[in-house]
Amino acid sequence: MDLSYILNELGEDRAEYFNAVAPPIIQTSNFSFNSFAELRGAFQDEMSTYVYSRGINPTVDILRKKLAALDEAEDALVFNSGTSAIFCAVLANIKGGDHIVSVQKPYTWAYRMFDNILPRFGVSTTYVDGTRLENFEEALRPETRIIYLESPNTLTYELQDLAAVAALARSRGIITIIDNSYCTPLYQKPHNLGIDLSLQSATKYIGGHSDTVAGVLTGSKTLLTRIFNEQLLNTGSGIMPFNAWLLLRGLRTLPMRLDRISQTTQKVIEYLKQHPKIEKVLFPLDEDFPQLDLARRQMTGACGLLTVQLKATSAEQIEKFTYALKHFLVAVSWGGHESLILPQAAALPPDQFDATNERHRMARIYIGLEDADYLIKDLDQALEML
Repeated sequence: MDLSYILNELGEDRAEYFNAVAPPIIQTSNFSFNSFAELRGAFQDEMSTYVYSRGINPTVDILRKKLAALDEAEDALVFNSGTSAIFCAVLANIKGGDHIVSVQKPYTWAYRMFDNILPRFGVSTTYVDGTRLENFEEALRPETRIIYLESPNTLTYELQDLAAVAALARSRGIITIIDNSYCTPLYQKPHNLGIDLSLQSATKYIGGHSDTVAGVLTGSKTLLTRIFNEQLLNTGSGIMPFNAWLLLRGLRTLPMRLDRISQTTQKVIEYLKQHPKIEKVLFPLDEDFPQLDLARRQMTGACGLLTVQLKATSAEQIEKFTYALKHFLVAVSWGGHESLILPQAAALPPDQFDATNERHRMARIYIGLEDADYLIKDLDQALEML
C-alpha cells in the first residue's frame, strides 16, 4: 500500500463529514442505537461498532486503520500511553506461574512491570543479552510464554536479530513482543520479520509535536481482539478522540520530519566524532557501530536519537556542559520538533558518580527539526565546559 495513500486517504470518508479535508474530532462519550437488534450486536462485538468512547470511536478508528497499514499488520489498537500498550500486550499473554524472557535494560516501565508487578502473580522474568540468539534459547523454560524485545534500545542501541528470535519463538509456541519506538514503522517493520506484536510510543515520532501522549500496538486481528475485549476495556486505557486527532495530524508530516531529522543527525554525528571532548558516539547506523550489518539488514533508517560518551571526570563537569547548551532542552522522551539532552549522571546520587564507568559519562541526545549548523554551534560552545 502506498505510503502517501495511507497518510492522506486511508480510512477517511470525507463524504461522511461534510467533505471536510481534515477528519472531525468526534468528541462524544456515548453512541445511541435505533433498534434492539443494533444494540444486541454492539454488546456482542464492541470492537466492530461504536458503543462508548472508552473503546472504539470514529476518530480513533481512522487512526487505527492508518497505523495498522504502516506496520503491515492486520489491526491496530491505540492506547493513552506507550506504557499502557506494553502492559496490555504482556498481560494478555501470561497467567500465574508463567515465565518471560526479556532483553536487558528494557524501557523503565516495562522493567518495573516485570520486576515489581508481575512477581506478585507468580510470573518471573529472565533478562538476557539480546545480541546473541543463543542467550534466548538458553533462557527458555517449558513455562516461557513471552519473549520481549526492544530493538534498538534507546541508550546504547543494542539490536536483536528479529527474524531469528521470531523463528525460535514460533518453534516453541511463544509470543514475541517488540518495542519499535526507536525506528517507527517507517524504518523497521517487525511483522515482516515474524514478530507477533509490535508496539511503540506514539508520543514520539508519530505525534511529533510534543503535545500528546499515546501508545500503539499492532498485530493479528485475533490477538488484538482479545486484548481489546479483556485488557484495553478493563484497564480503561484507550486513547481519547482529541489525542487521536493530534496523532492523525502528526502522521501527515511523518516521512518529511524523519527525513529532515535523519539528515541533520548525520551532520551532528560527523561533528561529534571528531571532537576531542567526545570519547565515543553510539548510533545504530554509524560505521563504527558493532552491529552495523544487522542494523542495515533489518532497519532502513535510525533518525535522531544518539548517545555520546563524554571525556569528563566529574558529574559537575557534565552538569556544566548540559546547562551551557542554549538550544537543547534537558528533558526525557524524544521524537518532537525540539532537540533534547538527557545525561545519565543526573540519574545518580552525586556520591555514586564513577568516571571509570562508561554509562555514567553518557548523555543521550535527540536531534529535532532545527538546522544542523545551529545545533553544532551550540554543542561546540557547550563542550568547552569539559
